[in-house]
Amino acid sequence: MFSHVMIGTNDLDKAKAFYDALLATLNVRPARVDGHRMFYITKTGVFGVGAPINGEPATHANGGTIGFACDSPEQVEAWHAAGVANGGKPCENPPGIREGSAGKLYLAYLRDLDGNKLCAMHRLA
Repeated sequence: MFSHVMIGTNDLDKAKAFYDALLATLNVRPARVDGHRMFYITKTGVFGVGAPINGEPATHANGGTIGFACDSPEQVEAWHAAGVANGGKPCENPPGIREGSAGKLYLAYLRDLDGNKLCAMHRLA
């Protein structure tokens, strides 16, 4: 359904260090930097981070969450640990199982350096 997701940052160098470490846990290569933005390119889509084109400060979406698919609960844990170790802030509950209308999921939540809410998710059988 989606070709890409793009979010803003106020410090591209710090964002690159954060996301390179975070996404390495999902076997994603370091970002390609293109001027004021960078891209993580995978078989399933593109995740981009950049300075807002309008020159205004980047802000996070209130109520927005960007989810990353994981292969196992251990990968969710590694993602969360890498995020915290690189300046991300834990939010929601600690990583763990949640059950709801979407089924049984293993989830972890973080806020990145600019306040964007991120989630790592693994669907349990």
